[in-house]
Amino acid sequence: MAQKNYIMDAVTAEKKLQRLAYEILENNSDEQQVILAGIRENGTVIAKYIQKNLQAISNLYAELVTIYLDKRVPQKVTLDKEIGFDNKVIIIIDDVTNSGKTMLHAMKPFLDHDPKKIQTLVLVERTHKTFPIHPDYVGLSVATTLQEHIFVEVGGDKVSGAWME
Repeated sequence: MAQKNYIMDAVTAEKKLQRLAYEILENNSDEQQVILAGIRENGTVIAKYIQKNLQAISNLYAELVTIYLDKRVPQKVTLDKEIGFDNKVIIIIDDVTNSGKTMLHAMKPFLDHDPKKIQTLVLVERTHKTFPIHPDYVGLSVATTLQEHIFVEVGGDKVSGAWME
């Protein structure tokens, strides 16, 4: 088995997530609440990190919602709970943007409402996408070839790193 080519370790991931929480706070300083919508599995773990960091640095209330979808066939998108999304700031969170397709489909449940803003956050962004998604908050931007893939490792509620193959 080949050795993993790490582009981010756990300590760096933690620092980037702290910085992203500060960016969210700066860009939403006039808000009382934001909704952190994590895409199931890794996106939800990252959303929990952001929620914890926001609680530590501000009075901004961050509600957590999990988005469920099959990343290979993302037509059916559901949420773990229905709350009021009208006039709210929604931040859709995932680990990596590859083509942008998952992030685009993850917006579906919110488009039936009238949110104030929809923003996007990823821990790692690939610089080329086939869909018009450009994350508002990015931990690390990486230039890759179409053949390269980026993986974010999570264990429980911890981000342990990111690697590329």
